[in-house]
Amino acid sequence: MGSLKDRKASVKIQVVDTNGKPVANTKLSYNQTNHEFLFGYGAFDFLSYAMADTMDPKKVPEQVLRPQDLDPNWNPKKFFETRVNKWLEIFNYGTLPFYWGGFEKTEGNPNTEGLKKAAQIMKDHNVKVKGHPLCWHTGCAEWLLKYDNATILEKQLGRIQREVEGFKGLIDMWDVINEVVIMPVFDRYDNAITRLCKEHGQIGLVKKVFDQAYKYNPQGTFLINDFNMSEKYAELIQACLDAGVPITAIGLQSHQHQGYWGKDKIEEVLERYERFNLPIHFTENTIVSGPKVPPEITDLNDWHYEDGASTPELEEQQKNQLEEWYRTIFENHPLVKAITGWDFTDGMWLNAPSGILHKDGSEKPAFGMLKHLIKEEWHSQGEITTDANGYAVIEGFKGEYEIGNGKFVIADDAAEQKVTVSK
Repeated sequence: MGSLKDRKASVKIQVVDTNGKPVANTKLSYNQTNHEFLFGYGAFDFLSYAMADTMDPKKVPEQVLRPQDLDPNWNPKKFFETRVNKWLEIFNYGTLPFYWGGFEKTEGNPNTEGLKKAAQIMKDHNVKVKGHPLCWHTGCAEWLLKYDNATILEKQLGRIQREVEGFKGLIDMWDVINEVVIMPVFDRYDNAITRLCKEHGQIGLVKKVFDQAYKYNPQGTFLINDFNMSEKYAELIQACLDAGVPITAIGLQSHQHQGYWGKDKIEEVLERYERFNLPIHFTENTIVSGPKVPPEITDLNDWHYEDGASTPELEEQQKNQLEEWYRTIFENHPLVKAITGWDFTDGMWLNAPSGILHKDGSEKPAFGMLKHLIKEEWHSQGEITTDANGYAVIEGFKGEYEIGNGKFVIADDAAEQKVTVSK
């Protein structure tokens, strides 16, 4: 457990002019421009925006806009640009989709160009990007099934090399393998990755894919990710660490369609995974403004929400639950380094009212609440007066800052920084 002070630090800066002369006894304003903490949301709209020029307006997916709601002059570029700009009002971290079956529908033809374009747009806006996922039994490429296991493994490792090496510098963070707890017993349909997991075992497969990712980007951030929050996942992580798997962060999914976790469960789950003393990311968070999925539904993919499930009362509840969620985690759990909301807009996975925007792009109450927390309450700005040698000490939330037209960083153990400003 920690406190909000764990999210802050101080730094000593010396302000100098372009000639290197100290800017002495001068009052200056500083402002935080980015958080160290990763406040994220699913960034799938960035991919749609990047590819909008080639999108057929008559074939827009119903998750985006129902065909009967389409304006005859609907412009996909403007539509997704509006969503992207809304997203950028709040967040500094986004997840892009690399589901193998969609990314490489036919063997040898991956959508590398589209994903690189989307990642570059995000990077240009100082957004950190994560790719999701490199290895997963669901959403896998069906064309793999024609190969034997040895060939499937070869292609899986080749795929990891291609993405990790090819996107290096644009994407240096990856969900390396997804939902391993269920992977060897997954039986809804045949798939190439479950075949590998049965042959090599959970630990064997996890080690192979992590070693491959680390080999091609030793400075990368590599997550294991799961929806199973039980001790089974903790035992799997411990076994992987004991086997030398280079896990750099633990991913926890939190799709709360069957009811809000509440503070007690948040604390229970975090106690289970904080024991590893590794960075923790809430990778896929969902709190809906609609009715709960019935408890007898054991796989959320078997449920589909009707249009109009969101109501003003439930939207207010969603806002309050999300606020408690973020406050509990950000203010009290310093090992948590990232929170990613999953669906930015309603109507995506399961047609759920899971976003902080409605389908038409209008804001739900949760949007304004999160913007206030991240951009105002958890934001540092102010004034300092330099001493006779141009020095000042500034305390604030960890992240990137501007003072005048100079830049500096507040972080744990940050070294003294010289900041050059023009007169």
